[in-house]
Amino acid sequence: MNSENELQTVEGLRAELARSQQQVADMAAAQEEFLRAVSHDLRAPLRHVTSYGTLVREVLGDLPPEVVQGAEVQEALGFLTTMDQSARRMGLMIDGLQALVRASRAPLRLQPVPLADAMAHARATLAPAEAGRSVEWHVDPDLPTLHADPVLLQELLVQLLGNALKFTGPVAQPRITVRADAAPTGSVAFTLQDNGVGFDPARAGALFGVFQRLHRETEFDGVGAGLALCRAIAQRHGAAVAAMAAPGAGCTVRVAWPVVAAAAAAV
Repeated sequence: MNSENELQTVEGLRAELARSQQQVADMAAAQEEFLRAVSHDLRAPLRHVTSYGTLVREVLGDLPPEVVQGAEVQEALGFLTTMDQSARRMGLMIDGLQALVRASRAPLRLQPVPLADAMAHARATLAPAEAGRSVEWHVDPDLPTLHADPVLLQELLVQLLGNALKFTGPVAQPRITVRADAAPTGSVAFTLQDNGVGFDPARAGALFGVFQRLHRETEFDGVGAGLALCRAIAQRHGAAVAAMAAPGAGCTVRVAWPVVAAAAAAV
């Protein structure tokens, strides 16, 4: 009798687990469909805003010069500039959402990826952002090999290195250091350190949220989607990413990566 009761209990738990897993899968699919619809369907009205703003500017430009130079028209042109900037920012936010959807749902193609090679490719991608600057790079020659999807890992590194380049912009002698770091058994780690503007550590919890920014738009460009993308990519691999900083004292990002990425993430 006890064995029969235990068997029924186990079967009941299995059924409950299956229902819970299906609910999670349904919610994930609904979220993906929502984000895809938002990312796609918002494009059309956004194009209307930008294109009609341009047309209004042309109509105003056809007015007599003395009218165009008037206070009212100049104010209207200022409004159009703000509208155009906001529309372009919204376009970048939609791009960020689409990148998050792709990173969260794309099948993983896991393989050994030498981190030194991946870093070199990321730096080559970011060459235009470094052009004309004298950035001092210190890259550890003994960086680990990661078990990762090379495309997603490349996206993560481009975002991290791109941030380091961006936030060292105001520094007279920018310096970026990449080195291997100690990690528990079963994982490897590396850090990326810069001597940029840093940020308030009290706000670090919001750093990896979608559209979260720790600096004003007038100081640095971007919409705050890059680090959210890094977190999504890391989580797909069973990895973790964290950042430490202080105002005016630069930022250190630490990435801890499992020696073999979680099998469940590869589904």
